[in-house]
Amino acid sequence: MDKNFLYEMLTTSSVSGNEQELEHKIYDYMQGKVDRVTTDEMANVYAAVNPDAGFKVLLTGHADEIGLMVTAVTGEGMLKVTKIGGIPVGCYPGHKVRVYTQEGVLYGTVVRTASIAKNKELQASDLTVDIGATSKEDALSHVRLGDTITFDTDYREMLNDCITGRALDDRVGAFIVMQAVAKAKEMGCNIGAYAASTTGEETTMNGAYFTASRVKPNIAIAVDVTYTSDYPGVDIASTGDIQIGKGPVICNNPSIHKIVNEKLAEAAKKQGIEVQWEAANGRTGTDGDVMHKSGIGVPFALVSIPLRYMHCPGEMVSLQDVDACIRLLAQFLCDCSEDMNLKYF
Repeated sequence: MDKNFLYEMLTTSSVSGNEQELEHKIYDYMQGKVDRVTTDEMANVYAAVNPDAGFKVLLTGHADEIGLMVTAVTGEGMLKVTKIGGIPVGCYPGHKVRVYTQEGVLYGTVVRTASIAKNKELQASDLTVDIGATSKEDALSHVRLGDTITFDTDYREMLNDCITGRALDDRVGAFIVMQAVAKAKEMGCNIGAYAASTTGEETTMNGAYFTASRVKPNIAIAVDVTYTSDYPGVDIASTGDIQIGKGPVICNNPSIHKIVNEKLAEAAKKQGIEVQWEAANGRTGTDGDVMHKSGIGVPFALVSIPLRYMHCPGEMVSLQDVDACIRLLAQFLCDCSEDMNLKYF
């Protein structure tokens, strides 16, 4: 596992709709590690092993992150914003932020007042970003409407192989699928194995649609993050008993293919990997929901990394879980074959 490249990904902005810089880095990084690396009009990056094989498995992890977008500038030069994805609005007041402009990164702080602190129904439209401008004209000479904003945080290493940082959801997933397909090539994978770092998952799911429509996989696996139950204030009834450091999570869901889940569990056993199980009804809220309905229909599964503090500036995962997920998926790819029967009867 190339931890240094993971850290490079985590220090690169990729607010949904503005993923191009990160995707370009992934594109460059994967050169020579697989048989073919391509991109498309939405900036999705595809890394393929045995691209001419008839049986294809597609792994996806989304490269985009949540954030804010500039919508207006006040007469005083303050920025008004809207949300990009499911942001935790209450985390922003008083926090340092980065504004990504055509000129480069500007730094700001989100206005916090007593009335904002007391507002239990705070909306993104209530947020105001101070970049130090002295007037509307001053601000607009540096910022344009549509520029994106993130928390001014990156990553930090913690005890017991844990890391914390902004938007581990789902840059860790994009990292995992790329590492897994490269490892599968080293292990002698015979099928068409595809990894895609997708765009737009937090907003439109357009990346998953473009990706699955082009690859036309026999099986699709979304790699994302999931809630844990191992910190105060969490209801185990809604999350399941999911813990950091206890292995990747396989999801049981009405849409998810049970035979694919069984094959994933078998691959984990071969690698000596402990897995966790979660249950979800309805949609999974991941790329899998879109890939499943692409083309003539695609059997899919969801494998997740346990994550604490979802969508907050200090999300937290275990690098042991990340490494285990890479090995699990690489083994799964190697176990798949052209004559694999996915019908129940």
